[in-house]
Amino acid sequence: MRSTDVIERFISIIGEDNVATHPQQTEHYRKGWRSGEGEALAVLFPKTLLACWQLLEVCVEANCIIIMQAAKTGLTEGSTPNGNDYDRPVVIINTLAMDEIVLLNGAMQIISFPGATLHKLEGMLKPFKRAPHSVIGSSCLGASIVGGIANNSGGALIKRGPAYTELSLFAQVDKFGKLQLVNHLGIELGESPEEILTNLTNGNFDKTQYQTSRKASASDYDSIVRDVDANTPSRYNADPSRLFEASGCAGKIAVFAVVLDTFPMPEQEQTFYIGTNDASVLTELRQHMLKHFTHLPEVAEYLHRDMFDIADKYGKDTFLSIYHLGTSFLPKLFAAKGRVDAVLNKVSFLPSFLSDRIMQAVSTLFPDHLPKPIRAFRDKYEHHLILKVSDEGIEEAQQYLSALFKQDNAKGAYITCTENEAQKAFLLRFAAAGAAVRYQTLKDKSVGDILALDIALRRNDSQWVEKLPASIAQHIDKSLYYGHFFCHVFHQDYVLKKGVDAKKVKQDMLMLLDSKGAKYPAEHNVGHLYQAEDALVEFYKSLDPTNTFNPGVGGMEKHKRNCSCC
Repeated sequence: MRSTDVIERFISIIGEDNVATHPQQTEHYRKGWRSGEGEALAVLFPKTLLACWQLLEVCVEANCIIIMQAAKTGLTEGSTPNGNDYDRPVVIINTLAMDEIVLLNGAMQIISFPGATLHKLEGMLKPFKRAPHSVIGSSCLGASIVGGIANNSGGALIKRGPAYTELSLFAQVDKFGKLQLVNHLGIELGESPEEILTNLTNGNFDKTQYQTSRKASASDYDSIVRDVDANTPSRYNADPSRLFEASGCAGKIAVFAVVLDTFPMPEQEQTFYIGTNDASVLTELRQHMLKHFTHLPEVAEYLHRDMFDIADKYGKDTFLSIYHLGTSFLPKLFAAKGRVDAVLNKVSFLPSFLSDRIMQAVSTLFPDHLPKPIRAFRDKYEHHLILKVSDEGIEEAQQYLSALFKQDNAKGAYITCTENEAQKAFLLRFAAAGAAVRYQTLKDKSVGDILALDIALRRNDSQWVEKLPASIAQHIDKSLYYGHFFCHVFHQDYVLKKGVDAKKVKQDMLMLLDSKGAKYPAEHNVGHLYQAEDALVEFYKSLDPTNTFNPGVGGMEKHKRNCSCC
């Protein structure tokens, strides 16, 4: 079909207002959050599951590439086009309008449609005193539930591990090039795609007697993370045990719905802010708590002092926006910023990244946003750990921390945070994710690219503080470290010096990580920034034998595969 005919078919299904084709209209959806972009024939915004299925039928018939996209909060270019060297037209299907959540068995489980967000789920579960897989960090950005499943998102919550389910409803293109709808939700919804999707949308099934033997969460993670003597990481993207249909699919299928477990909310929580100049103290603390504590902590987030400083200064506007306006405001702010940037960046006489410069300047007008005790710890200590415990684990942690630091004050110290101090500590940690990008953006004339790595160290690796060889360190302006400490998952952002070859530095960096037995990425999909391991390549091919969905991820080919003879 001609491109104009394809677009007319799209319009006939979802209406002209829900089909974007002009480059300025589509720019926000064609660009990654940090990097990556490409052309697209159209960006589509279906409002129903059935309409989404009908759009997929047109795409397959017209031999189009399909990129499924939700909130676009990924950091590895995995939900946008990558370059303009595809062999077929690219169509982006944005799923955010299909955001229904169905509670099952009194909110013990849920069904999530593809556009539903963690933030929305968190609000729905509060009256039942239950919580979703992730309630920190990405949920504030409006990240989708299905996106977390598709990307093996790990999150900050120690007890829950990576996002995982074996229960999903999805469309895939088989080896004969036929679009198929696969219902593995564990719910009888009918036979034909139209019947299945209509019954699911209308809730034509029993929501109170849901039972299945398949997993709807990584229920074995407790024992995995506690094994601190193991010579392998606790969680990483290409772990074969976590690759199952929608889980880890990286957009190689079109996911319509997933079933997930929910979790009881603690009755009480207490946050401790820990500072030390000796990294081995945090190693000792991690090993002891994971090995010997009866009750695992909820969260253990690490910040190096350099990252503290960058988040403090260049993440202040994000911090203040959430603190004063709430998490529900932030996705709207980012969307509005994206639309404004798409226009302003094309005006030649305006400075580059004008909205970032304005937001940064405005943030400096506000008084200090951090509590004085935390500010004092920044001045005194290099390594920072934000530790949250709950219920029976509170007394256990208090006794241990008191003994650990009472024995030797030189080891460091801790703050028993008030509720406000705890909130602000976690907001600082959350702001870190975007602060490095802001720093690089505003200093683009004096620094080079940003290299963002997401790594999982071996559980028994005590040398978690990175010491870069001079051959790599000479090319770096800033090395910024933060992450999920008890899981030994770290985000390492490197702002390179001007003129440095980022690909060469990344290659050298990954070779160094390989020598340490680390895995990468740890909790984002490989996107277009990482080479997929062999097991992951085979998983992607099994889901998408013709390479119709999201081709090129993991360094794989972008051209169509003819698998009818396989």
